[in-house]
Amino acid sequence: MDQGGELEYLSRVDDQVKLRGFRIELGEIEAVLAAHEHVTQAAVLVREDRPGDRRLVAYVVTAGRSVTTEELRALASERLPGYMVPSAFVALEAFPLTPNGKLDRRALPVPEYGPESAGRAPRSPREEILAGLFAETLGIVNGSVSIDDDFFRLGGHSLLATKLVSRIRSTLDTELAVRQVFEAPPSPNSPP
Repeated sequence: MDQGGELEYLSRVDDQVKLRGFRIELGEIEAVLAAHEHVTQAAVLVREDRPGDRRLVAYVVTAGRSVTTEELRALASERLPGYMVPSAFVALEAFPLTPNGKLDRRALPVPEYGPESAGRAPRSPREEILAGLFAETLGIVNGSVSIDDDFFRLGGHSLLATKLVSRIRSTLDTELAVRQVFEAPPSPNSPP
């Protein structure tokens, strides 16, 4: 309250964010990841590395122990709703700190969004086009995804699914409902 008796709203004191219509408590995701036996610290934030494409990214400190992205994704998927599962996981030796000893969020590295396993390459010109659209929509820098990759595990979400369907329609002149992306998560070999 100021000296005139008026209440001043400064900001939220928790880590709640709104992402794609959902209110998300970042601390809840951090607590789930910190429950992994090899994770000593966890931080989750919303990044917008491409304009208009906001994604949850998890950073973990593992004290030198090996923890795979798949382990962390499985843990998060098991305990959290899908909209709270981060698009990317980054393991660090230690968190960057400000001079005050707090997490320096601006110094956290940009995550790599992309396939983690070497799956099968496209087998036909149609699969090659779909794989290209898939990678382009997800912003995968190297531009290559396998026919075994999962759209949502690579960072896809409802808005990007809509964009993917639109790109498939315009490029291949094929009708595809957005609903189909969610009913059968697409990979480039899924027939539209």
